[in-house]
Amino acid sequence: MGAGEFVTRFAPSPTGHLHLGHALSAFHVWDTARAHNGKVLLRIEDIDQTRCRPEYETSILADLEWLGLDWDGPVRRQSDHFAEYESALNSLKARGLVYRCFKTRREIAAALPAGASPDTAGFTGKSLPADKERELLDRGHAYAWRLSLSAARAQLGPEYDALSYTVFSKCGQHRVKADPAPFGDVVLARKDTPTSYHLACCHDDALQGITHVIRGEDIREMTSVHVLLQALMDWPQPLYTFHPLVLGADGKKLSKRAGDRGLRAWREDGKTPEDIRAMTGLF
Repeated sequence: MGAGEFVTRFAPSPTGHLHLGHALSAFHVWDTARAHNGKVLLRIEDIDQTRCRPEYETSILADLEWLGLDWDGPVRRQSDHFAEYESALNSLKARGLVYRCFKTRREIAAALPAGASPDTAGFTGKSLPADKERELLDRGHAYAWRLSLSAARAQLGPEYDALSYTVFSKCGQHRVKADPAPFGDVVLARKDTPTSYHLACCHDDALQGITHVIRGEDIREMTSVHVLLQALMDWPQPLYTFHPLVLGADGKKLSKRAGDRGLRAWREDGKTPEDIRAMTGLF
């Protein structure tokens, strides 16, 4: 990428129809790119083959076109690139940075304080003895490949404590200390899924030359995990900015799983793209 070039991306998952929260995120991505005369790439994060469906991808593309948001270059579908993510995972395996974890989410949750999430409570573990691991594999036991935080810390040395990233805004730029420790040993792949959001996202940002990442406040803290992966894989680090979320009447983030109303339904009710922008709080 040339000096001063601005390349960002919009990366929805086709697990449902886009709702107002997605529209807000898309508006932030495109508005920021246009303000910098930049490019927007479209990435479809469809690694979850049990929940992602072609009809939702079709709906996403239609909604973006209706909103007047066009993208640069071809769409990248992550399900077409599993071999690339497996190669990145193999690199981490070869360096002793990942291990097979056979604990289920229920087992992990049971060992955590009440109400703590297995995904964000900082679970750490270790690899099993070879004979025990072979026994579980022979029995077809499910497992996840987890990034060993202790191994990562040891390999990076002083660089680990200096991990940071740049946040950009209209007011300028500033560095923020990254702290991946609260997330513990994050999942990078599973027995039946060759990658995770973390690995695929960071891999693709590097591969596609993403210079600026525009994401919601809900994953601000998780950016520290991505900074760690970038350091371990020697991937370039983009600049980051974080936008507020659209909340429902209950004060919670809108969710496809919760059945929040999709853009298609609003469109069928006669709403215009300008109406949608106003409904997200942007004018």
